Amino acid sequence: MDKELIEKAFEEFGITTGIRCEEAFAICEKYDIPKMDIARYCNRHDPKIKIHACQLGCFK
Repeated sequence: MDKELIEKAFEEFGITTGIRCEEAFAICEKYDIPKMDIARYCNRHDPKIKIHACQLGCFK
């Protein structure tokens, strides 16, 4: 997982406390970051970055 690249992408997208799946997918495509790396980063970040507006309906 490239923590620095994910941090750069999150900063560019203005993500600080929460991320929508649509944003996560856009970051993955733009920066060629695996979706699981985004999920791991969100879970390990302190404080955790909440995933919401899930395209599958998993997170509300």
